[in-house]
Amino acid sequence: MATAAHAADESASPGFVEGSSLNLNARNYYMNRNRLQQTDDNIEWGQGFLGLFESGFTEGSVGFGVDAHAMLGLKLDGGGGTDNSSILPVSDGNGKAPGSFSTAGGTLKMRAFDTVLKAGDLFLANPVIAGDDTRMLPQTFRGVSLTNHTFDGWMIDAGQASFTKPYNQSGHTRIATSYGRLPDGENSQHLNWAGIAWSGLPGLTSNLYAAELKDIWNQYYYDLDYTYALSELISLNSGVHFYHTQDTGDALLGHIDNNTYSLHFTVGAGHHSVTAAYQRVNGNTPFDYINQGGSIFLDNSQQYSDFNGPNERSWKLKYAYDFAGLGMPGLTSEVSYSRGTLDLTKVDPDSKGYASWYSAEGRNAKHWERDIDLKYVVQSGQAKDLAVHMQWATDRGGNGYGALDTDTDEYRVIIDYPLNVF
Repeated sequence: MATAAHAADESASPGFVEGSSLNLNARNYYMNRNRLQQTDDNIEWGQGFLGLFESGFTEGSVGFGVDAHAMLGLKLDGGGGTDNSSILPVSDGNGKAPGSFSTAGGTLKMRAFDTVLKAGDLFLANPVIAGDDTRMLPQTFRGVSLTNHTFDGWMIDAGQASFTKPYNQSGHTRIATSYGRLPDGENSQHLNWAGIAWSGLPGLTSNLYAAELKDIWNQYYYDLDYTYALSELISLNSGVHFYHTQDTGDALLGHIDNNTYSLHFTVGAGHHSVTAAYQRVNGNTPFDYINQGGSIFLDNSQQYSDFNGPNERSWKLKYAYDFAGLGMPGLTSEVSYSRGTLDLTKVDPDSKGYASWYSAEGRNAKHWERDIDLKYVVQSGQAKDLAVHMQWATDRGGNGYGALDTDTDEYRVIIDYPLNVF
């Protein structure tokens, strides 16, 4: 349980004003998706701004506070047939994204001892509901959340979200899914979740979560991750992620009975690391998660493909290097290769939500992806924490995979400049 010292720290925590912070981030984002079997590429370039204010809590055993944020996205290029890369709003039919889009939101919060309750616009990041922060602006959710840290090494997490603000839109929508197609006029009214995170032993962490996307699915998640240091230079890391998804209520996407897991093993040696991963989807529907969400905690979810197709088996090899070993701190790199095989013939062609995945020629469909990632973070000076991130992905398919997706080359350049005002 929480110690007396911990309780004293809570009572002595900064007040509403003293505990407040204001952080800004300017993100410049360029994305180029070259779909080789199509005549038009998806190319967009934008500038995003995010301001996030977080107050402390008023004094006393029960404290109150408020968070607020504002976002602005500006189009620098994109249109005339080159839009829809996903960083700017979908065009209104004229082939051009709007010149700007913006949104703002707030959250009321209350703290009682070791429990924090929030209501409003939330930034969430757990295995069953997580906002995507891989585009120009982040995704948020509207609802309530509760976290509790009463027991040392444990966190209890629960909540309900009814709406989401997608990363490339100004307004809110109902929560949909990334790969299923809901019938016209049908929506899920909310997503409920509850989970426990544990980190009670050095190097060992575990999470257990359950979620209900009303009238679509119940989803359950478990993971276990362990890192063991053989010496100051050599470390071993292994882990497993497991999801079970099944339809519920009105089953708006049809029948779902899906078990998906991934395993990884990493050897770290100084500034080098090598990772091998295996992933398996058991089910005649793809492993699905909330639309635009980052709630896919699987090892083979890559820059372009998630390797999550029906009955898909995939593996990955990844090499990472930290250039601090060559006297260049802040510069890191990753190179990976992933390959998957899936069976599209077992998909129900009459499925409410996944019929588009069916292909009579896709019994032994295959695809592979190669990813290169290079990032530099300025370590000191006036530009400290400015980050330049470059990503390249190449995805190719065969044996009927073309019925699902086209061969694609994707390039991203992301520049972040964070600023702590106070």
